[in-house]
Amino acid sequence: MTARRLILLATAGSAALLVGVFVFQSLGWAPCKMCLWQRWPHAAALLIGVLALMIGRLSERILAGLGALTVLIGAGIAAYHSGVERKWWDGPASCSGTGSGLGGLSASELIPGASDAPPLVLCDTLTPFLFGLTMANWNFIASLVLMVIWVAAAKRASA
Repeated sequence: MTARRLILLATAGSAALLVGVFVFQSLGWAPCKMCLWQRWPHAAALLIGVLALMIGRLSERILAGLGALTVLIGAGIAAYHSGVERKWWDGPASCSGTGSGLGGLSASELIPGASDAPPLVLCDTLTPFLFGLTMANWNFIASLVLMVIWVAAAKRASA
């Protein structure tokens, strides 16, 4: 497979992940703070992929390397979030039940007068999605797969 096709595949993968999270969010799966963090690397990889496809062969290797780096960062955030969900380590106090009293507070208690506010979603809540894995777990796996595709594109690109 050519570098260009691999870049297109990796770009489409990040786009599919982003579309998926927005679909699930519209179906009522509210994201936590760390879930939102995980979206940024895929948005960056999507932009890098579009740029690589528009510019052409001149900088494919550099842009593919940047694409690999961004999804690797995404995998790191997803791995961190997965560990927080499974209570392997503490998460940010601002979105974890172990923080300074956030665990038992509702959105209206955190923001007075916000009775219509969506429920607060804590980052350390383990919510299995498919086959006992959470969305953060699946994002970690998908990010690593996309990183391999980006690296293969970088190797096949002309210098």
